[in-house]
Amino acid sequence: MNTPFHMSLPCLSVKETKNFYINNIGATYGRNTQNWIDINLFGHQITFIKAKKFNFNNPNYIFEGKILPSFHFGVIVDYDAWKKVYAKFQGYELDLVTESTYLKDQLGEHASFFVKDPNGYMLEFKTFKESKDIFKA
Repeated sequence: MNTPFHMSLPCLSVKETKNFYINNIGATYGRNTQNWIDINLFGHQITFIKAKKFNFNNPNYIFEGKILPSFHFGVIVDYDAWKKVYAKFQGYELDLVTESTYLKDQLGEHASFFVKDPNGYMLEFKTFKESKDIFKA
């Protein structure tokens, strides 16, 4: 079954959040007010709701020798879309974590990179060598 997910997150500024996701990522938006906005992120609905300053404890973890953020969310896209988004980000002044390949020559091989949005969330873009291996162990 292929179904979109919905996630709701607090944001500091609806305007800056909209600008980042629409102008930097190329996402579209749907319903919105002065206090919240629905972002269409590759067919998934993320609702950002204006809130007072918030704080998430963002510990990191190490995977294959690289330090990664434990609190993050992201999308899995095909390789062409992944390269296109990564190349687009190269032209912007964003907090971008360079692309890396994980589980090289193993089940679940994938490449990913992270970018920080204006709310401090780390957004991961991931592409699998074999899409059928996403949940295989």
